[in-house]
Amino acid sequence: MKRQYECLYIIANDVTEAKRNELIEKFSKMAGESCKVEKWGLKKFATPINYKKDGYYVLLNFENEPEVPSRMGALMNITEGIVRYMFLEKSDNTTKKEKVKVKGKKV
Repeated sequence: MKRQYECLYIIANDVTEAKRNELIEKFSKMAGESCKVEKWGLKKFATPINYKKDGYYVLLNFENEPEVPSRMGALMNITEGIVRYMFLEKSDNTTKKEKVKVKGKKV
């Protein structure tokens, strides 16, 4: 049974534009055909993350099987250039956190 998900991830600011577009395309394809991509652009962090002060934010809204977000998260953990990511499962009128991970650590 397919479910609605939202994924927000941050790409490091030192990644080239070509590599950034490649990463966005890769995760959009993994999310499925119904994926909607919103590129929020470069934004400053409230506090530095890994000595970086800003990153490129991307939001994905998609519908897919329940195992897809965990597979995407596993790939994001080992992908060079991904700073942080978060998946949310969206149900009828509420949004609940499915898993929040900070590059390999559960928060």
